[in-house]
Amino acid sequence: MQSIRSGSGSGVDAQSPIGQYYSDMASSPGGAPEHFDAIVVGSGFGGSVTAARLAQADWKVCVLERGKDYPPQSFPRSPLEVKRNFWKPSEGLHGMFDVWSFDGIDAVCASGLGGGSLIYANVFIRKDEHWFVKEDLAHGGYEDWPVTRAELDPHYERVELRIGVQEFPLAQEPYDKTPKVLAYRDAAERLKQRGLEVEWLLAPLAVTFANEGSPAVPGEPIREPGNLHERTRTTCQLCGECDIGCNYGAKNTLDYNYLTDAWNAKADLRTRCEVHSFEPAEGGGYLVHYVRREPHDEGRPVKTSELPLHTLSCKHLVLAAGTLGTTRLMLRNSDSLPGLSKSQLGLGFSGNGDLLTFAFHCSQGAADGKKEPLVMDAARGPAITSAIRVPDGHDSGRGGPPEQNRGFYLEDAGYPQVASWALEALEEPKNLVEEIPRFVRSLFHHPRHRHSEIGAVISSLFGDCELSSTVLPLLGMGRDVPSGKMTLGGKRLELKFDRKGPSRDFFDRLRAFSREMAHELGGEFRDDPLWYEDRLITVHSLGGCRMGHSAHEGVVDSHGRVFGAPGLHIADGSVMPGPVGPNPSLTIAALADRFADAILEDRREPD
Repeated sequence: MQSIRSGSGSGVDAQSPIGQYYSDMASSPGGAPEHFDAIVVGSGFGGSVTAARLAQADWKVCVLERGKDYPPQSFPRSPLEVKRNFWKPSEGLHGMFDVWSFDGIDAVCASGLGGGSLIYANVFIRKDEHWFVKEDLAHGGYEDWPVTRAELDPHYERVELRIGVQEFPLAQEPYDKTPKVLAYRDAAERLKQRGLEVEWLLAPLAVTFANEGSPAVPGEPIREPGNLHERTRTTCQLCGECDIGCNYGAKNTLDYNYLTDAWNAKADLRTRCEVHSFEPAEGGGYLVHYVRREPHDEGRPVKTSELPLHTLSCKHLVLAAGTLGTTRLMLRNSDSLPGLSKSQLGLGFSGNGDLLTFAFHCSQGAADGKKEPLVMDAARGPAITSAIRVPDGHDSGRGGPPEQNRGFYLEDAGYPQVASWALEALEEPKNLVEEIPRFVRSLFHHPRHRHSEIGAVISSLFGDCELSSTVLPLLGMGRDVPSGKMTLGGKRLELKFDRKGPSRDFFDRLRAFSREMAHELGGEFRDDPLWYEDRLITVHSLGGCRMGHSAHEGVVDSHGRVFGAPGLHIADGSVMPGPVGPNPSLTIAALADRFADAILEDRREPD
């Protein structure tokens, strides 16, 4: 285990300058486990916000995070490092990417201090006011939100302020020459002129482009009081590496704000600690059992069952291990919670409508009427910069059946520069065949003339770079139908979600619009290859422990309190009664902020 708290001891992770020490088995004279006012399981958007709020109220808080910490310059880039950057501890992998595979859908999650903020695309869009849908679950409805936009707005504002949300400075050099943003904006405007009801917007991003009161400058040191890594961060360098971890610290990930706040308020942040089980403690509160993994275990297979269990106790337990992690924990430990509404547990899964498609070989008309390549350079800029919003049947003033007209967002996805090189490598055999004869001839030129040609010849080996420069991924998301169900098969989490089920009309509509957008960019529309296997991939898993008005409609109430289990709370994407629509991170954080208010206002004050 690593504990992110200054001190001495063994187990220091070579990539982190922060001191480590072991204290989890500190006991009272009677041998009781160490006790906390609150234990938070997971350090993503729900866990970090909750931990900071409780710690700042002088509660004794412990955060248990299964992954390790990632200070600036620690995110893998080499092929060998990336190979190791997946999560499968039983095979010696302690990395950041955790890929789950289920019937009909795959899901990507993060493992590390800061949770999903380490690999998400930074987008902070509030859930649309009219998308807080209220349906009758007893008569065929799929989602019923017990909170409103008005109730969440103060929490949205508080989170946005603390995270440090900024817009891409498109009006300023050098940002005003970012090809994908300009092309996407212009295409959206043409669609609007054709009569399509669309709205283009620069997405609010949890990225630092400029210091307060100063113009945006790529690579400038960020002025801040400090962070728990004790490392200097720099403003966005437009490298497109947001989704694989920002080595410059330009992303305002949770370790630079809420977890730093929790750290400064003396919260005990423990990495490499994976919760295995929990149960009500005699006399109230909970016992939490977990295993810890050491840095020296990386690279060698170690089964979880071979690791000793460690135990802590708490008065309030907050599960924030992500939709899949929390739902699995709840399913595994449901027998110890006799008051839990087990019939609701696992219901309402949604992938937030995630659908990945592509526009290849984008082009534009030239003066002579011929097509010429439209450079997108998708690797330049943040992973996502702008979005197109397509309205919903629930939007104010719109007619027609709402559930046959589900809204969505389509965003201009980017990727790291290494992906551009990989794409170009696909074209390289053809380039070599065409240019090697010229290259060979240049070698035999008189030395006096060789220098004038060799540079041009080497340049020609790259071909026209058309494939890598004219592709744009299109990331769609929106109001799919939360019809998925999670269960346990032995100890394994199982999920059934069929894109051809209740969500079929939504995905057909989103895919048709994505095709329209690709054509407007002069490109060739391509599906994600998984589409042809009747599969989806999501990075926004939601539901499973959804909010409800009562135990007959959900697992938690509108303040994240588990029905029938006093002192047990859930604060992550699993509480969503349905899809958020836009990227859900901000809504998860805002709900966690609301839940923290409820915990702090509870009459059952900490011991």
